Amino acid sequence: MRIAIITNSRIPSLTANSIQAMKVSQALAQLGHEVRLFTSREGNTREWDAIAAHYGLTTQFDIEWLPMNPRLKLYDFTLYSLRAAQKFNADIVYTWVLNSALATLWAGIPAILEIHGDVVGGIGPWMMRGFWRSRTPKRMLVTTSPLRDAVEAVAKLKFPAGTVQIAPNGIDPAQYENLPSPAGARQQLGFEEKLTVGFTGHIYPGRGADMLFELAQRIPEVNFLWVGGKPEIVAHWRKQLEAAGVTNVNMTGFVANSILPLYQSAADILLMPYGRSISASSGQDIAQVINPMKMFDYMAAERAIISADLPVIHEVLNEQNAVFTEPSDVDAWERTLRDLLADEPHRLALATQARKDVTGRTWLARARRALKDFPS
Repeated sequence: MRIAIITNSRIPSLTANSIQAMKVSQALAQLGHEVRLFTSREGNTREWDAIAAHYGLTTQFDIEWLPMNPRLKLYDFTLYSLRAAQKFNADIVYTWVLNSALATLWAGIPAILEIHGDVVGGIGPWMMRGFWRSRTPKRMLVTTSPLRDAVEAVAKLKFPAGTVQIAPNGIDPAQYENLPSPAGARQQLGFEEKLTVGFTGHIYPGRGADMLFELAQRIPEVNFLWVGGKPEIVAHWRKQLEAAGVTNVNMTGFVANSILPLYQSAADILLMPYGRSISASSGQDIAQVINPMKMFDYMAAERAIISADLPVIHEVLNEQNAVFTEPSDVDAWERTLRDLLADEPHRLALATQARKDVTGRTWLARARRALKDFPS
């Protein structure tokens, strides 16, 4: 099929949404479909090789950048992307943009809509109801079951059976093959040979920056590895660490997705220190519905995981493949971390089970399920 993929994420950029859009696009292309990604904003390059390294891609697909005026709240982009999809003679449209999904259906083109957060704004619930009332073939993907329930509640809908897929995020398994031991990875990266606690990803409110900072101060005999973050956020925390005299933290800033697994494998333990309230890049609180890509990456890296004990995380992690502790309770996190650092057999057992449990949770398998019997 010809699949038009529509995202309003900047390509390339550092956002998780842009990473997810690129992984989905690649997976659909790997299934043999003709894929063209339409995006609203351009990053600092249009060169495929640079974009591929940035996102860890191995299969090329077309990307077309379309104009968008931020003041028009995506409505101009909705029109431009619909016209582009029609010119492409798309058989289906796959999008994260509700406006585009609805316009696509009105134009008679089958649509797959992927949702990562609640439907917000005065017009959002109305558009969601319009999406479901359309007679054009459609499908919706959500990353967690609480998110499905939340969208139903806000839109005042009951989704028809079989029309909504629970589609958690995935991994590129090839990126996680033949990774070195923690000591081997540290040697390759030039880090000190010492027990290491890692975190990868962005820091928005509720993502655990304060927790990481406090733990590094409380456990100075261990190295902490913090990978990712926007430059201004990294600069802020480097100043905080310097002012506090903390010397056991390596902050790398952004690293390309293609080499991220090596950094994750340099840790003996990987952390997901979420709070009870978590801000997405949009500012929306997603603590009840979150499905972090890092969770699957951590599992694939085959390292022990400590996660904040949020109910939605238990859709993927459990007591056999991770350790849970109270969100935002620094004392509890310190105890849990010290206990696991002192128990190598437990760390290895958790890591082995996590790796086993993530098998099959690939972007390719996810894309195959998304298209199964669609459009029918």
